[in-house]
Amino acid sequence: MRVFVAGGTGVLGRRLVPQLVARGHQVTATTTSAAKRESMERLGAAAVVMDGLDAASVAAAVGEARPDAIVHQMTAIAGKPDFRHMDRWFAGTNRLRTEGTDHLLAAAEATGVTDVVAQSYACWNGIREGGWVKTEQDPLDPMTGMAARPVMEAISHVEDVVVRAGGTVLRYGGLYGPGASDVQVELVRKRQFPLVGDGAGYSSWVHVDDAASATVLAVEQKPTGVFNIVDDEPAPAREWLPHLAACAGAKPPMRVPAWLARLLAGEVAVAMMTEGRGFSNAKAKRELGWELRHPSWRQGFREGLG
Repeated sequence: MRVFVAGGTGVLGRRLVPQLVARGHQVTATTTSAAKRESMERLGAAAVVMDGLDAASVAAAVGEARPDAIVHQMTAIAGKPDFRHMDRWFAGTNRLRTEGTDHLLAAAEATGVTDVVAQSYACWNGIREGGWVKTEQDPLDPMTGMAARPVMEAISHVEDVVVRAGGTVLRYGGLYGPGASDVQVELVRKRQFPLVGDGAGYSSWVHVDDAASATVLAVEQKPTGVFNIVDDEPAPAREWLPHLAACAGAKPPMRVPAWLARLLAGEVAVAMMTEGRGFSNAKAKRELGWELRHPSWRQGFREGLG
């Protein structure tokens, strides 16, 4: 197949492109910088510079590639995590998930592409009621009144318009592995990633290579709908964070009461650490035949975070 990867130089794109090439697909990967074209070409892809927020740029890139499938991996997440001002931290990504998604779908329609796979998110953001582990049938948390609300609105937009267009939405868990967890690990080593309150909030993780392999399956099988792409073991922060610290060679994380964390880091950080909901991967394993090389973060963190 001819596969167009929008966001080929991102954390996941860099692991996805080689897997697609290895499966015999002809890949065109986008970057926002001409300086990064060579890195994509070394991975076996044709590289094109594209501005995902410019409709004309997207239309031209897709029109020239004439793909059979489009994979939307465009994000703009950079710098130190800022949960207190998550609306600002994710501002660029929110636009790529709204405007950028619309531009890609318009380009797909104009060129007759019916197969679209788009990135979403399922780490700790399941609806904060009921059980600790959510399926695709459960709603995501809108984060009403929090700095994460614009993030959740953008995610909702991606999911709604892509599924309506007959495409596939992959909700990736918290990514770790080569290039995916460097900033987080550095914060843990500096003891700047504390355990908040009782640490009862759940998260779901996935190794970046497993996330990429699930994406390849979605491209090849052309399913419709939403899939949670997470590992087998959603777990509370009080379990995964100390393990992450140990695997990173760091001291155990400091403990901070919820009231203090709320003042210092904001409501989103407290909700994540104390009330977050993880996700089940049963549907992806059943319907895509997805097999994980890293079925648990326990083993995955030990084998390598970088």
